[in-house]
Amino acid sequence: MSDAPAPVGLRKLSKLGLAIAVVGALIQLVLGVYYLAMAHSPAPNDLPVGIVGTAEQRAQLTTALEEGGDFKVEAYDDATALQQAIRERKAYGGVAFAGQQPTLYVATAASPSVANLFKASFSTAYQEQVQGQVDQLVAAGQPVPAQTVALLASAPPVTDVVPLPKQDSAGSSLGFVIQALCLGGSIASLALGRLRGLTQHSTARGLGHAALLVVYALASAGVALLAMSLFGVGKDAHHLTLFGGLALISLAVTASTAAFVALFGPAGSLVGGLYFTLGLIISGSSIAPEMLPRAGNAIGQLLPPGAGATVARDAMYFPDASTVPAFVVLGVYAGLGLLVILLTNTAANRTRSTHRLARGED
Repeated sequence: MSDAPAPVGLRKLSKLGLAIAVVGALIQLVLGVYYLAMAHSPAPNDLPVGIVGTAEQRAQLTTALEEGGDFKVEAYDDATALQQAIRERKAYGGVAFAGQQPTLYVATAASPSVANLFKASFSTAYQEQVQGQVDQLVAAGQPVPAQTVALLASAPPVTDVVPLPKQDSAGSSLGFVIQALCLGGSIASLALGRLRGLTQHSTARGLGHAALLVVYALASAGVALLAMSLFGVGKDAHHLTLFGGLALISLAVTASTAAFVALFGPAGSLVGGLYFTLGLIISGSSIAPEMLPRAGNAIGQLLPPGAGATVARDAMYFPDASTVPAFVVLGVYAGLGLLVILLTNTAANRTRSTHRLARGED
């Protein structure tokens, strides 16, 4: 007798193929709409900027910038305070007025696109201001000073407080690192989850599973640092903080995914895929969080990829910035994930022991 499965009818096979095609097209449609809604045209939303100047200058610029909710303006006493705010990630940049020639301060390492936005807007406003002075002098029949002509012909002063290193001139390395950690963590969760059927649930099994996830997270962070060092990325970073952050990113992804698998079976592994497909684009690793729609910004920073991107960027370029909120988010995902793994294994073991006692077994 043959054990080969009965052949599927052509009509049934056609229906199955059509259903798969429809589902695939719908998934593509949903992802396409989601990606375009989040990132097709990044625009500032409450983007923090600083200003140094007189009360009149502050009021005028604040009114112009905060109209429409694009920017959130904070006043600083002097240029030194503004630069420190940029180093602490309290502002992406700002303008310091000193006489007739204001200076723009940016941080390319925070976001190249935001820095370019500031430069373009500042250059336009600066040239319009100088041109206005020239037009007023010409209209009044007065000579235009050579200094004013020189200002019109020269580029406005711009200071990059935290520039990107030449090894990461485009600022894209962070996105690649976070992407690799999330993808690797998702795959590791799936692989480790396949081992769960080889042994019975027990406290020892739960502890072993949790320990494996921690070991993998440490190894993942080490591998990520090794890959970065091969290209000189993050060589000036606070390496202990960066290592801990990368390890916690990996553990947050793997432990939370494993927890969903423990609770809902193989379907729970989809969480890891959601981190990768939905979480990365709103993580802030490639697009500044404040350049995303407000909902994308808020949700993204509450997911492991978003919190991880904040931790990694600050460790690489902004040692003065506070990363406590991002570490808390990662810690919650990692801690709750490990706790669920331990509890589900312990609970299953106790249930099995109770059944044995009920049957009178030793």
